[in-house]
Amino acid sequence: MLLALHAPDGFLSAPVAFATAFISVVIVGAALRQSGRELKDKQVPLAGIAAAFIFAAQMFNFPVASGTTGHLLGGALAAILLGPATGALVVTIVVVVQALLFADGGLSALGYNVLNMAIVTSFGGYAVFLLARKLMPRNAGGIVGAAGLAAAASVVLSAMAFSVEWLFGATAPIDFDNVFTAMVGVHLLIGVGEGLISALAIGAVLASRPDLVYGVRDLKRSTFADRTPVPMRTFVAGGILAAVVMATVVSQFAVDSPDGLETVAEDTGFADQATDHALDSSIFADYATTGVANESVSLAIAGFSGGAISLAVGYGLFLTMGPRRRSESRETATV
Repeated sequence: MLLALHAPDGFLSAPVAFATAFISVVIVGAALRQSGRELKDKQVPLAGIAAAFIFAAQMFNFPVASGTTGHLLGGALAAILLGPATGALVVTIVVVVQALLFADGGLSALGYNVLNMAIVTSFGGYAVFLLARKLMPRNAGGIVGAAGLAAAASVVLSAMAFSVEWLFGATAPIDFDNVFTAMVGVHLLIGVGEGLISALAIGAVLASRPDLVYGVRDLKRSTFADRTPVPMRTFVAGGILAAVVMATVVSQFAVDSPDGLETVAEDTGFADQATDHALDSSIFADYATTGVANESVSLAIAGFSGGAISLAVGYGLFLTMGPRRRSESRETATV
C-alpha cells in the first residue's frame, strides 16, 4: 500500500534527517505545552477519534490523475477541530504509529515526515483557515468552505516543505526546480481530495457538536442555533464507528497506484534512493496482518488495530494532560 508523502529512509541526506528530527522534537514539545491551553476536557474524546479517523482515512488512496493516487493528510482537519498545536500532536501520533507498527515511512525519515505531514499541515493549514474565514460568510457554510480551502492548501504546503528539504538534502543529482514543480503540481490535485474530505468531516461535526470545534470558538452560539447538539455518547459512538468503517471497509477500495511522492521520485529519478524499512517484517507491515491469508481480512484486521492503537494513544495522551490543563485554567482565572 502506497501512502502520499510518507517518505521512506534514504530520500533525504542524514544531516537533513537529523535537522528535521531536532526541529520536530522542539515543536512537538512546544505543542504539548500549548495543547494544554487550547484543548478543553470535553474535546479529549474528539482528539482520540480524530487520531483514529485520520489513521483510517490515510489507508484510502484515491485516484488523482495519470495513475497517481493521494490520501488525506489530516493536519488542517485536526487543527480546525482541536487547535493547531493539538492537531499537530494528533497527526504526529498517527505518523509515529505508522512508522513503528506498519513500516510506513522510514525511521530515519521520521523527523521530516512529522515536520511535513503533521506540523506544516496543522499550523500552516490553520493559518490559511483563519485567512479564508475572513473572506467567507460567518455561518456554518462559510466555515466548511474555509476548512476545505485550508485543507487543500495544507497539502501543497507539505509538498513545498519536502522540496525545500530536497534543496538542502538531495541524495541524487536532481535539480530543486524539477522536484519543486513536480511536487507542487501533483499535490495541487491531491489537495482537492483533501479539501473535500476535510470539509465533509468538519460539516458533520458542526452539524452534531459545534461546541467541540476549536475553529469556531469565537462565534456566537446563535450562529448554529438551528443545530441541536447530539448527546456526547452518541457523538463518540458515531465517530468511532466512522473510523472503524473507514479502516475496515472503505480501505478495501484503495487504489493501488503510486502516490504523489513516489510518482515524483520515479518521474524525476530519485526513487532508487529509498532503502528498506528496518521493521518491514513486523506483524502489520504494509498494512497486512502476518499469518492471515485472506487479503481483505488481513487488511481489515491491520486497519482496525491501527485505528484502535491511534485512538488509545491519542485519548490517553490528552486525558493525562487534564490535571495540568485544569491547573492552568485555575491560574488564569485567579490572575
